[in-house]
Amino acid sequence: MQSNDLAQLPLRQRIKARAERLFGAWGVFFKGFLKHPVMVGSIVPSSDRTIRKMLAPVPWKDVQLFVEYGPGVGTFCRPVLDKLPRNATYIAIDTNPDFIRYLRKTIPDSRFVAVHGSAADVEDIIASHGFAHADFVLSGLPLSTLPGTVADDIAQATHRALRPGGAFLIYQFNTFTTQLLRPYFERIDRGYELLNVLPCHLFWGWKAQDESAAEHGNR
Repeated sequence: MQSNDLAQLPLRQRIKARAERLFGAWGVFFKGFLKHPVMVGSIVPSSDRTIRKMLAPVPWKDVQLFVEYGPGVGTFCRPVLDKLPRNATYIAIDTNPDFIRYLRKTIPDSRFVAVHGSAADVEDIIASHGFAHADFVLSGLPLSTLPGTVADDIAQATHRALRPGGAFLIYQFNTFTTQLLRPYFERIDRGYELLNVLPCHLFWGWKAQDESAAEHGNR
């Protein structure tokens, strides 16, 4: 975008464009926050400590499909790809087309697929890429602020999409997630990371190994 073109934009759009141009990934993230604050949730990407702690329970050698909701500018993407087996697939789903374009441009890894879509449609998305189930699903979406029944729709769809023994990994700034996961997941583990902006609650919702038990879950 040329300077004279930029000058013609409304102030809010000029701020977004300048941030993206000047700060690279941080600019894209900031632009996404300004555009969809309810969906992005935080103005600052997750810390390295949060990433390590969130991913620690994953048995990487057994993973064939890893899914992420709301990848933003890819804060988790490289750490996941560094651990993911060579023949595995990583599908990142985001409703923000700016984030999807950025990820496709900056992550040239054949295992990585960036999809413009909704987390509530995860079953259709993974099926379109040849998978019946995901092994693990990661989400940083601000679930407590999503409108209507969207958060519950996502929790239900994720439970159905996961293989038995798989897990839904969630990082949030409040404890709403516990009540969201409880009807669908057999076991819910919790953690906390103070060295994050803001301090972050971590959740791992494990789907029962026995599919019939999973349908009744921990209620």
